[in-house]
Amino acid sequence: MSSDRLRDVQAAVLASLGVDGGSPVRVVGGGSLPSVFRVSDLAASCVAAAGICLNRLIVAVHGSGSGVIEVDRDLASHWFGISIRPIGWELPRAWDAIGGDYEASDGWVRLHTNASHHRAAALRVLDVGEDKDDVTAAVRRWTAHELAEAVMQAGGVAAAMLSIADWRRHPQGRSVQAEPVVSHEQTGRALAPLELSGPARGRPLAGVRVLDLTRVLAGPVATRLLAGWGANVLRIDPPEWDEPAVIPEIMLGKRSARLDLTVADDRNRFTELLSRADVLVHGYRPGALDGLGFDQRARDEIRPGLVDVALNAYGWTGPWTQRRGFDSLVQMNSGIAEHAMRACGSARPKPLPVQAIDHATGYLMGASAITGITARYETGRGSRWRLSLARTAQLLIDAGQQDPKHATKLNEPALTTEIEETAWGPARRIRPPITIDEAPLNWDRPARPLGADTATW
Repeated sequence: MSSDRLRDVQAAVLASLGVDGGSPVRVVGGGSLPSVFRVSDLAASCVAAAGICLNRLIVAVHGSGSGVIEVDRDLASHWFGISIRPIGWELPRAWDAIGGDYEASDGWVRLHTNASHHRAAALRVLDVGEDKDDVTAAVRRWTAHELAEAVMQAGGVAAAMLSIADWRRHPQGRSVQAEPVVSHEQTGRALAPLELSGPARGRPLAGVRVLDLTRVLAGPVATRLLAGWGANVLRIDPPEWDEPAVIPEIMLGKRSARLDLTVADDRNRFTELLSRADVLVHGYRPGALDGLGFDQRARDEIRPGLVDVALNAYGWTGPWTQRRGFDSLVQMNSGIAEHAMRACGSARPKPLPVQAIDHATGYLMGASAITGITARYETGRGSRWRLSLARTAQLLIDAGQQDPKHATKLNEPALTTEIEETAWGPARRIRPPITIDEAPLNWDRPARPLGADTATW
């Protein structure tokens, strides 16, 4: 992407956050991930936006900023993939054996089956067992749209491949295009001032409590970022939930506990946690928390002044607001996979080289939380922030395309010198993609399994 294009994307993001672009950003590194879409520039833009928002917080608290923000475009691209480098052990396989793209009678459909209940739903609809060949043959007897809808109705997750033009005409696509990248509103006044114990340099979010109710992958990326700048992040998962392929990657710097919010004692414990949280980050579908007794009004009453950051897959207006989805499915529905397939002459849908929609949305969620923290510090009032994977995908589409043949290869990532003693073995991380003078990203805790801690602050 040209520097002008990068500035355009960054300006769109900051305008949606309600933030001016006054902090100077220096972008270094000139490589690009191999894609017809401008993925590396989306990465650099979203990382830079988070840094600009952090610098505004430092200015608000300490009266002066931390100087020039430097974003390494190559490192940002690598962080949109996998940041951890195991030493003497291997990460679990990212995708299960059944999930993937299948050719239906009239097009392509993607099944997302990493979670056992999603896999069971897809196999139940197809009336086959866990055999890839049987699944392939069964899918061919369906149209892509009919199969995707049947799997969704059965409690699974799937997506039929659409073109960009199809998505723009689709009722949900039209709704998403009319939404801002980030929507936000001010809420009530907190009962007490926000105490930020962090210095201007080093750990600017120290003292901020973040309650994390998110799953793979955007929300955990956001809370990992907040932890890297000093926030106390506590992730809450239901009993038995796990996502082993990504936990070593995204649990860096956090604590994690398990609560069953259908049980009264655990709901009471969660209420206590929420009453002392400064930020709540959640990725439940709209209304899901309502059924557990934690609707928007209840959250505001439990914690006046809360910074509430929410994510869903397909947008906050339109017929698909309740639809389950993941990055790879949004790529299929929004036209990204189809456009890249045609542009590259591929015989199959061609996804982005990384889960860029998840990661970009994660950095934007982090930027939203930091902006909300700044507003809470300055005005004493809380705020609500809403983002979706589909709207971030539209941001990438609107950035235009490039010829991947002319892209410069990414530089090999520099690794940190420190060894991270994770629960699975030693590892190193790729060096952080952003430098803000003496406020570096630096995580206090190594990655740890889900449920390794108690549900207390």
